[in-house]
Amino acid sequence: MKQFQPSDALKRLPEQFFAKLAGKVNRYVEAGYDIINLGQGNPDQPTPSHIIESLQAAAKKPAYHKYPPFRGQPFLKKAAADFYKREFGVDLDSETEVAVLFGGKAGLVEVSQCLLNQGDVALVPDPGYPDYWSGVAMAEADMHMMPLLEQNDFLPDYGSIPNALLQKAKLMFLNYPNNPTAAQANEAFFNETVSFANQHDLCVVHDFAYGAIGFDGKRPMSFLETEGAKDVGIEIYTLSKTYNMAGWRVGFAVGNPSVVESINLLQDHFYVSLFSAVQEAAAEALLGSQECVEELRATYESRRNVLIHGLHEIGWDVTSPSGSFFAWLKVPDRFTSEQFADYLLENVQIVVAPGNGFGEFGEGYVRVGLLTSEDRLKEAVERINTLDLF
Repeated sequence: MKQFQPSDALKRLPEQFFAKLAGKVNRYVEAGYDIINLGQGNPDQPTPSHIIESLQAAAKKPAYHKYPPFRGQPFLKKAAADFYKREFGVDLDSETEVAVLFGGKAGLVEVSQCLLNQGDVALVPDPGYPDYWSGVAMAEADMHMMPLLEQNDFLPDYGSIPNALLQKAKLMFLNYPNNPTAAQANEAFFNETVSFANQHDLCVVHDFAYGAIGFDGKRPMSFLETEGAKDVGIEIYTLSKTYNMAGWRVGFAVGNPSVVESINLLQDHFYVSLFSAVQEAAAEALLGSQECVEELRATYESRRNVLIHGLHEIGWDVTSPSGSFFAWLKVPDRFTSEQFADYLLENVQIVVAPGNGFGEFGEGYVRVGLLTSEDRLKEAVERINTLDLF
């Protein structure tokens, strides 16, 4: 069989970290082991019933069996704008400041292709979500990694970025509540970010995937709540986490009209928007009862408390996360991140994500997902305790 060579653009793509992790885990599953998988970020709860029922009813509408509008149904864009006004007090023009996305991941990859040229620089958090890297690679641009250090509350230090590099920088990715560190940002940091972006003519892309998941009464803050934020960037929101709709692939980008238009233009050439029945169900999620969101947040907080209390009980000195559905845990001194992840998988069949998969400054940590029952989290703690690590 003739082998056709992939394009240079595909060759530039980084290795898909989560695909590699899944392959390693599958070998243990196929061998019959009882795996406790805390390594991936796939919500374990079902989509709320009122959203499913909305999809079921909408799927019967003959008009929705045709191509949808290229840039999404107006009612979904209006729902996104209304959602932002209700939740964050942010005013959005639904036609010029909202772009419908095939999930947040698509937008995060697309935006680099919209704004970067060969040789441009993107500022990227380290550790951070690996798919930020993919879009930058596709655009033939360069990355400068911004270390997220525990002593700085996992916020980037803008003062440490060389001025010569800032002259080439056009784009900056941020993500709070943060994956993988579970840190939250505050008003002072976002004000500093707007000032920094204005000073250096940067477009800020804030990945707000975990915007509904904050603990201890601390509500996550939207970047767009900050004065001047819309002038310098966009925020990308996904329904995957807030409404357990990961498989539905629906999200939106909101904010600066020129960036929204660029995303829409690119998507005009890629897609003909989402199935309209999915769009109607997404609008129901955004505008209907939000009781399910609070219940989900409370579930994750309860799971967090069970896990962190259990780990403290067995002597593992870890920090309790303040948001997202992850915990970011320091590994014992004698292990690297990958060694410790492999050790847990091989000896007690627990899957965690090694921190170095999220960047150089993720070394020394593992990411643990709160995406299984409290009983399984307790069992995970019990298994770890048999290893006599602490």
